[in-house]
Amino acid sequence: MIKRKAFSFINIAGLSIGISVCFIIMLYVQDELNFDRFNKNADRIVRIVFKADINGGKIYEANVMPQVASAMTKDYPEVEDATRLRVAGAPKISYKGRNFRDDELVFVDPNFFSIFTLPLIEGDVKTALKEPNTLVITKAAAKKYFGNENPIGKTLVFTSNNNEPFKVTGLIDKVPVNSHFQFDLFGSMTGLNEAKSDSWMGSNFFTYILLKPGSDYKKLEAKLPGMVEKYMGPQIQQQMGVSLEQFRKKGNGLGFVLQPLTSIHLYSHSNYELTSPGNVMYVYIFSAIAIFMLLIACINFINLSTASASKRAKEVGVRKVIGSGRLQLVKQFLLESALLTFFALLISYGLIQFLLPVFNDISGKDLSFEFEIRIIAAFIGLGVFVSIVAGMYPAFFLSSFKPASVLKGKFTGGNNSFGLRSSLVVFQFFISVALIVGTIVVWQQMKYIQHKNLGYNKEQLLTISNSWALGKNERIYKEKMLKDPRIVNATISAYKPAGPSGNNNALAYPSGRDNEMMRTLEYQVDEQYIPTLGMQLAAGRNFSRDLATDSTAMIVNETAAKAFGWGVNDAIGKTIVRKIDKEGKGMDIPFHIVGVVKDFNFKSLHEPITPLLMVLGQDWGLIFKIKTTDIPGLLSAMKKEWANFQTDEPFTYAFMDNLYNKTYVAEQKTSAILNIFSALTIFVSCLGLFGLITYTAEQRTKEIGIRKVLGADVSQITGMLSKDFIKLVCIAILIAFPISYWAMNKWLQNFAYRINTSWWMFVASGVIALLIALITVSFQAIKAATANPVNSLRME
Repeated sequence: MIKRKAFSFINIAGLSIGISVCFIIMLYVQDELNFDRFNKNADRIVRIVFKADINGGKIYEANVMPQVASAMTKDYPEVEDATRLRVAGAPKISYKGRNFRDDELVFVDPNFFSIFTLPLIEGDVKTALKEPNTLVITKAAAKKYFGNENPIGKTLVFTSNNNEPFKVTGLIDKVPVNSHFQFDLFGSMTGLNEAKSDSWMGSNFFTYILLKPGSDYKKLEAKLPGMVEKYMGPQIQQQMGVSLEQFRKKGNGLGFVLQPLTSIHLYSHSNYELTSPGNVMYVYIFSAIAIFMLLIACINFINLSTASASKRAKEVGVRKVIGSGRLQLVKQFLLESALLTFFALLISYGLIQFLLPVFNDISGKDLSFEFEIRIIAAFIGLGVFVSIVAGMYPAFFLSSFKPASVLKGKFTGGNNSFGLRSSLVVFQFFISVALIVGTIVVWQQMKYIQHKNLGYNKEQLLTISNSWALGKNERIYKEKMLKDPRIVNATISAYKPAGPSGNNNALAYPSGRDNEMMRTLEYQVDEQYIPTLGMQLAAGRNFSRDLATDSTAMIVNETAAKAFGWGVNDAIGKTIVRKIDKEGKGMDIPFHIVGVVKDFNFKSLHEPITPLLMVLGQDWGLIFKIKTTDIPGLLSAMKKEWANFQTDEPFTYAFMDNLYNKTYVAEQKTSAILNIFSALTIFVSCLGLFGLITYTAEQRTKEIGIRKVLGADVSQITGMLSKDFIKLVCIAILIAFPISYWAMNKWLQNFAYRINTSWWMFVASGVIALLIALITVSFQAIKAATANPVNSLRME
């Protein structure tokens, strides 16, 4: 190691970076794959998902109808038990005169904690939620509401739900971070009227079933059309006037699919997920990067070992002459590899401790490298694996030299391995170029997302979601703030096209065509909504409070007009019938279309624009169009005016552009991580290239000296030394282009609105890789070319 300092440094640096990156990604992948596996019966729990296609409108929702759970346990013997979860929104909760707004509340069936493994610290799993108005909470919620008091037996009053008292009957530690749901308060569903509804036309319940041991969920799924016919069919006949068979003949479809609990986080693509899901594609991408990073570090070791073979050849020859067997030499070289890997492990341990917080900050994870037997064993095992992979070929290669040839000066082993070294260099830069292409494409897609015309102006929009706290004073607050010259306009609506938003599905059909019912999204807005958000009307007019008839007026988007079979201008004056489910009975309310708004993206760009209806309605939520001249002063004035209404709720706000950006946090994280990994991969590849050009220059020292004496200049010698390596990089570029083109187009398919991969992205990637390789090679080549030839020829 001391005699060959450059060799040792390059290998230890490359291996330590490779091991560090690989281990961090291993922790990440393990965390992603272990979601929900903490549950004792995780392999037997499946979630029911509602799937439908109604007049071309596709529905794939994670929540289903209230009676699905009971139907499953009653009709299918494979089902051992079933439980439901109903999100409660953000009710106002009070305790001893202190008021809270909590969005961590859900209602669950009494058997919820018997199916999911969330052990109670206090209370009985079987009886904690048996009675109405009972509550199980986490330690964090207990601390928030009761401080250091024992929460059991205490009562929280849900003031926004008719002052209903809920008694705390159970305490759990917390919901594990690798769970697909995260809540702090679990209320009993026993007293929830909605949970008793017989309607099969509304879906708000997340439903899970526990299968009996040995049951196949796929076989059970094949039986579910029978449940649709038995329960949904009669209600479709009653509310839509057509039989289920007639409904299906028109190209419509209804049904349920079963989703294993352990696949929800990575494989779910349904709407209304309880938390933001992961993406198995990113697990594959990062796993591939980890493997390639480690391989590149091992390739450096192999390349440098075989390139320096001539320096070890005489040593091997002498050892064999004095009695060393090949097995002894193999053991020696493997031991050298293990020693270098050991030092790399020590350094990588420090690197992991330094890089892990950075990775957690970027990825949003909470990974840690703790002294657990399992983790330490994996870390050491990774080191052993690297030691064997990196050292095996050099050990057998170096130990194969024939002593007679070596000692006579006829050694050619180093030249014979040139083909392998060339292939490995090509592989290294193939990976590097592919990562550069990926980085550019992801960056361009994120840039496209930032600057796409969304159909509304997300800039200078300030939202206040908790304006419900103002009660009847919400409109007064809005009017007072409109007097501030820094505010351009304002609207009252909980419906936002970015970030957390009000959500209301609507069943609607054109008048006279009730057999063409469609499920759409409905926004409740006021007359200032469209101008405040900078939307444009394609036809017709906006709402007006001065017209009494506008109480049943409707504005639809262009996609809805087309879905109903009309042109944009033809839709004006048409009647849309809204079907409202009330206590299991359908009520039809006709609305007349007064305007068609130009399509705007109210969902993620991963999804296409779907039909949308807008109606006049009072809802909680304020959106202000503001000037940017004095935002701190405006916020201070808004907070001061808020305080005048003496509400218990603090003044909280968010900017629409920030809410929009948060929609693409996963892509932003991927882009940042990809940038870092690409840089590290290129760095390690260049380390190897630097080592190879160093050894090449050393082996050709006398040749360089003779060429200089005969008149060759620095540029000629630099070109001679560099051209072979640059050729290899060019080959890597040609191989990388088609593969990276395919891979990035596959990734872009996740977006309904996306860029097209362009030729310049690949040319730029190739130029960047060539420049990096040229700089790396030229540095050592120029150094060799400018050396005094007298020094190299003096030894002859």
